[in-house]
Amino acid sequence: MPKSRRAKVVSLTKVAKKTKEQKGALIQEVQENIDKWQYCWLFEVGNMRNSHLKIVRKLWKDSARIFFGRGAVMAKALGTTLEAEHKMGIHKIAQQIKGQVGLMFTDSPPEEVTAWFDDFHPPDFARSGNRATQTYILPSGPVMQQHSTPPEPFPHNEEPQLRKLGLHTKMVRGVPTLDAPHTVCEKGKVLTPEQAQLLKLVGVKMIEFRVALRARWTAANGEVVQIEGQSPPEEAGDEEAGADEAEEAISD
Repeated sequence: MPKSRRAKVVSLTKVAKKTKEQKGALIQEVQENIDKWQYCWLFEVGNMRNSHLKIVRKLWKDSARIFFGRGAVMAKALGTTLEAEHKMGIHKIAQQIKGQVGLMFTDSPPEEVTAWFDDFHPPDFARSGNRATQTYILPSGPVMQQHSTPPEPFPHNEEPQLRKLGLHTKMVRGVPTLDAPHTVCEKGKVLTPEQAQLLKLVGVKMIEFRVALRARWTAANGEVVQIEGQSPPEEAGDEEAGADEAEEAISD
């Protein structure tokens, strides 16, 4: 008896691989930008959020070109050896493409670029694996959301979720309420998934999104300068930290 097509198992996690043509197009695009701009910056992103990186791209769209992701393809475009490099000296940048790093091509003066990224560090919600930057305690009484000003109490239908995350709440006049203060997290300790989710629900941001500039290549002389003095972005310690971020190369 022929096998039923209805019995076929389809994986919902399967991601289509990039074709050879797509990779070739990305390599060509990166190389075109190498030829176009005066500087190529290598940057590293910690606590990765696509939303913040999109803001960076939007604010620099008229004066820069940014690529992020597909490190092996970007490195190949630059050339990882002296013999294969697309432009003089740029293989020194390609050899450093590891982890959550990207490339930014621009004509803006180096001082302007470094000053801008020093000032860009928007707050964000911590993930499990990050360390708490403060001890946060929910006081007794109605559980309040900090997303609005002034804070508002949680609606009644969210009490099951709050209890699931470790709060011993009860309903008082339709509002989830604590009889005693609850310590959500302690400063310096690694956050659990439940703690991170609870902080997000309450509206408490404990980390900053930062872009750390690692190196700069100058087209005029092929010189590569390593950038010192910037704090490395903190990474979440759990394996799921970056699971929800796009794996594709991002370019503006």
